[in-house]
Amino acid sequence: MAKTAIAYKDKMKELSVLSLICSCFYPEARNKIVVGEFEDMQVKPINKRASGQAFEVILKTPSPMSDVAHSITSPPKRELSLDDIQKKLEAAEDRRRSQEAQLMRALAEKREHERDVLIKAMEDNSNFSKMAEEKLNIKMEQIKENREAQLAAMIARLQEKERHAAVVRRNKELREDLTA
Repeated sequence: MAKTAIAYKDKMKELSVLSLICSCFYPEARNKIVVGEFEDMQVKPINKRASGQAFEVILKTPSPMSDVAHSITSPPKRELSLDDIQKKLEAAEDRRRSQEAQLMRALAEKREHERDVLIKAMEDNSNFSKMAEEKLNIKMEQIKENREAQLAAMIARLQEKERHAAVVRRNKELREDLTA
């Protein structure tokens, strides 16, 4: 059936060219003639429609001769000896072993790659932790230095106030001595 459909498609492509040629040479007899007759189909024009030409395609039953021509024969079967079967089994076993070895190599490579990725991730994590610890230490030192600077400034202000208070006390005592 598939072969007939393919042949039908091919003939339909040829049909439009054939129809054009026939309509040029025989314009009045176009509706009365068979446009094409092929080994497995016959094409007849139908009354012209408003949308264009119309054709009737009649598929013929395939003859036994054409069926034989289209069929694909299978190769003749040969008898296999025990040695041939054994060789085929050994070849299949070798292929299986080879595929298994390839699979094992691929798994080993994948494990090695995963191990490398894991080691790299651990190194990155370690580096990140060290960097974070260093940044934290720097921040702590900066905070400590800021506090020490603030304390030093406060102490300096207190000492200045102490000196000022001492000067004020001395001046007060001098005033009291002068007024007394």
